[in-house]
Amino acid sequence: MKKIDLKKELKQLYRASAKNVVQVEVPTFKFLMVDGKGDPNTSREYAQAVEALFSVSYTAKFMVKKGRQELDYSVMPLEGLWWADDMSAFVANDRAGWKWTMMIMQPRFVADEVIEAAVAAVRSKKRLSGIDKLRLGEFAEGRCAQVLHVGPFSEEGPTIERLHAFIDARSGLAGRHHEIYLSDIRRADRKKWKTIIRQPMQ
Repeated sequence: MKKIDLKKELKQLYRASAKNVVQVEVPTFKFLMVDGKGDPNTSREYAQAVEALFSVSYTAKFMVKKGRQELDYSVMPLEGLWWADDMSAFVANDRAGWKWTMMIMQPRFVADEVIEAAVAAVRSKKRLSGIDKLRLGEFAEGRCAQVLHVGPFSEEGPTIERLHAFIDARSGLAGRHHEIYLSDIRRADRKKWKTIIRQPMQ
C-alpha cells in the first residue's frame, strides 16, 4: 500500500528553521475549518473544535485507506489563524477577545464526498458538539514569511518580533497571524513544543 507523507512533500512549508526567517510562497490548499472566539486555554468551543477537526480528519484517512484508492497518508497538523477586532487585545494578551479559525489541511486526492461521509460518520458515532461548525473550504496565503518557535506559546513574543522585522524590512504585514502546531502538546515537554509561525506579506 502506498504511503504518502505530505509534510515531507511540502517540507518548505511544514518544516522551518528556528534560526532563520524565510520567505515562502503558499499555494491554495483545501482545509477543514472551524471558526470561533475566546481564550484557547479555557474555551470549551476551542476544545470542541479541535476534537471535531481531528476526528473527521482521521475518519477520512481510514476511509481512503480502506477504500478503492488504497492510499495511506499522514494526517496534517493542526493550524490556527488568529486575530482580534481590536488588535490591542493581542498586545494586552486579552485572550477573551481573540478570534480564531482552527484548521487541518486535507489532501487533494481526498474527495469532498469522502470528507462529507467522514463528517456524517463522526456525527452518528460520537455526537461531538463541534461537528456542526465544521466547514470545508479553500485557503490561500501567497507570499509569506515564516520561522520556527521552540517553547511554550506564552514565549512566542520575541520570535514574532523577529518575523515582523523581517517582513517590515521588505514590504509590510498582511493577512492573519498563522500558527502550525508540529508537537503533540499533551505529551511533549512544553520547552520543546515546535510551532511554525507564519505571516502573509504585502
